[in-house]
Amino acid sequence: MQGPTYSPKELLARLVSFDTTSHLSNMGIVRFIEDYLAQHGVASQLVPTPDGAKASLYATIGPKTAGGVALSGHTDVVPVNVADWTVPPFVLTERDGRLYGRGAADMKGFLACVLAAVPAFAQRRLARPVHIAFSYDEEIGCVGVRPMIGELGRSLPKPDLVVVGEPTSMAVVDAHKGPIRWQVKVNGLAAHSSMSPLGVNAIHFAARLIGELQRIEAALMRAPRDDRFLPPHATLQVTEIRGGTAANIVPVACGFGFEIRALPGLDVAGIEQRIRTFIETECLPDMQRIAPHAGIDLVQTNSVPPFAASPGSAAVALALRLAEQNETHAVSYATEAGLFQDAGVHSVVCGPGDIAQAHTADEWIAVSELDRCMAFLTRLGDWAEA
Repeated sequence: MQGPTYSPKELLARLVSFDTTSHLSNMGIVRFIEDYLAQHGVASQLVPTPDGAKASLYATIGPKTAGGVALSGHTDVVPVNVADWTVPPFVLTERDGRLYGRGAADMKGFLACVLAAVPAFAQRRLARPVHIAFSYDEEIGCVGVRPMIGELGRSLPKPDLVVVGEPTSMAVVDAHKGPIRWQVKVNGLAAHSSMSPLGVNAIHFAARLIGELQRIEAALMRAPRDDRFLPPHATLQVTEIRGGTAANIVPVACGFGFEIRALPGLDVAGIEQRIRTFIETECLPDMQRIAPHAGIDLVQTNSVPPFAASPGSAAVALALRLAEQNETHAVSYATEAGLFQDAGVHSVVCGPGDIAQAHTADEWIAVSELDRCMAFLTRLGDWAEA
């Protein structure tokens, strides 16, 4: 079946027109992609959320079997402050070889290239399947890809390799850090500020715990460096804080969030246990001496594993060949690659666009980057046909 063919630029314009900010449904863009693939004789399988508001999409071109390579990307984008933009964020605008629009770089440019390559893939006599794996809610912690990965080898054919097309300027990335996030709730005892010894100041104990986090951060900075990353060590930072009621009340509650950007191999569980031990030994005794019900809750809210390709990874070797490069890189931002790797699928990160443009006002991708990605995908078709 021969459906319509479009350039990557034309498809990118259509994809950008869908406002897929993470708090909104992505079903509009998913139905568009599903229909486009069907016009080329490619059936899609959806992995929806329980309420049906969002879905990941998985499709296979070539042999309907496991193996082959999956091209992975996410459909969601980060929020837009329209006042900061000089062009309409959901209308693709071309200027001086750049294509502007929310998600143009992160990462609808890659999705557009994959879809533009579908007609050629469908016309080839592929010996190995090419799978398409498009997810939702990557921007809020790689949420949507997890149920889809859970179906690999069950309702979905499991690939041998996956290329995650996050913006790397088409460089081959074989390692990245992973964000792990926690929320802390400190519950104290209110009192009039003139009688502060009768209360338990939640902000004070939050500060005591934050001091321990700063000591852990300092230890991470002193740990052995990995100069492939920038910065070359794991990081820890408090990212938000809230607490207090009024100037004359001992604060009864304080909450804050913090994250670690972990290097591959970091003992995150050991760090969390250190924090819990500090709470138990250095905070709770003083709090509960005054108010037995006082306490501190520490909850891990999200974890995206760091990624390190396995030695001799077939995914890395293939990406280097297709990108016509001979060296790999490491990055400090996170992708879905670590989740695929943990599921037993050899992974690599390589896609069009500059990560410096991701999440910015007037986000853009160079037309030349789309051209380079299309050349990569053409060579992928040659590999899958051989």
